[in-house]
Amino acid sequence: MKSMSVIVPTFNERDNIAILVNQIEKSLDGIEYEIVFVDDSTDDTPAKIKEIMENDSHVKLYHRENERGLASAVLLGFNMAKGDYIACMDADLQHPASILFTMYVAMETGADFCIPSRLIYGGNDGGLNLYRKLISWSAKMIGKIILPCLRPISDPTSGLFVLKKVLLDNADLRPIGWKIMIEVLAATRYHRVIEVPYTFRERVAGESKIDTKVMFQYVKQCIGLRKRYVKNRLIVKRWTPSKCDKMIQKYRTEKLGSGYQ
Repeated sequence: MKSMSVIVPTFNERDNIAILVNQIEKSLDGIEYEIVFVDDSTDDTPAKIKEIMENDSHVKLYHRENERGLASAVLLGFNMAKGDYIACMDADLQHPASILFTMYVAMETGADFCIPSRLIYGGNDGGLNLYRKLISWSAKMIGKIILPCLRPISDPTSGLFVLKKVLLDNADLRPIGWKIMIEVLAATRYHRVIEVPYTFRERVAGESKIDTKVMFQYVKQCIGLRKRYVKNRLIVKRWTPSKCDKMIQKYRTEKLGSGYQ
């Protein structure tokens, strides 16, 4: 059975950590996994993580001093990860941890990438207010205009995805700012992508990190990638909610046994 590493970059998310770890544990029950927190916090988030680590061997922490940036934090997490599959998700609980099992099952069907999407049938971006929906739409369109490699992907600016670890071997990753998935989509060699629907949730605690600087870095990142993106021939399949349920049930029956019905 393949293992999964879940990379979670954190910045002042102390109220969400225990909830997130519990949700990931439930989602990946029966799967070998680890949770790698790469933390840039100025509050007691690392103390919360260390407290959990005392009783949970799945959890790992790397705390960075005087350094910030989601993309560079995820890149460090990639280097620390031991799993066959590497997932990335936010710590603010807007990405539902329950989708991780669906993502794992999609990878087990032979996908190189699994990308949950708010924008396909069964998906929902209701966790965004009108202003953030506008920002998200603008970022998506800017990315697709500058980078043709993003055009087949319905939701390329999300921070929620999983890929085969081997895709990172010799990949020319130069992340800046807060968007890591476009970097990985543009700079790695892959063929098969599965998109699955998910509902983006409202933030439970903490504050959004989006600001003008983040958007400027994103545009700069897209322009830099334009000069070096890999031209992959993609097959993109989009699972409906019923397809997800069917594939999950099949996997549980065939691979995990009747106890996971």
